[in-house]
Amino acid sequence: MLQIAATDVAELVAEGGVIAYPTEAVFGLGCDPDNLTAVQRILDIKQRPWEKGLIMVADNFDQLRPYLDLTEISAEQLAHAHEFWPGPFTFIFPAKASLSTLVRGQFDTVAVRVSAHPIVKSLCQTVAKPLISTSANPAGEEPALDSATIEQMFGRKVDAVIAGELGEQRQPSTIIDIRTGKVLRQG
Repeated sequence: MLQIAATDVAELVAEGGVIAYPTEAVFGLGCDPDNLTAVQRILDIKQRPWEKGLIMVADNFDQLRPYLDLTEISAEQLAHAHEFWPGPFTFIFPAKASLSTLVRGQFDTVAVRVSAHPIVKSLCQTVAKPLISTSANPAGEEPALDSATIEQMFGRKVDAVIAGELGEQRQPSTIIDIRTGKVLRQG
């Protein structure tokens, strides 16, 4: 497994690579959300059913717009999300119908986050789009907190590990439904 800097990742991701990288609380697995072969690889690596859906993480909200159906969202609801971003808060938004079920799962929504973590921000800036962001662990196991654990869990199934430190969160992100304001997972 290759360790690379965040700035060297664009070509790897564009070619369908799966990367592991530090986030606010745990290491994540990521790829280009538009490359369905790479998304399927992540689901296979994690042994995660596609029906559950995945989170997309971005440097800024504009990176997420192409994937979201904002026609159902009021200005007040959108402003509410922006009060929490960037930060460790994931919001469930209506998804565009064109977004693959591999990303949104069995839902007509998608989970999205605008990160404040400097490595996540750098990665998304480098690839100029959001990334899939799901905890680096096989389903049902504890998420990886360091690159050595990534190596033990996944070996060569992951194409590269981005070096860096985790953020200060100790729990995965809080998940909030943008339409109802209901907290679905407390972080």
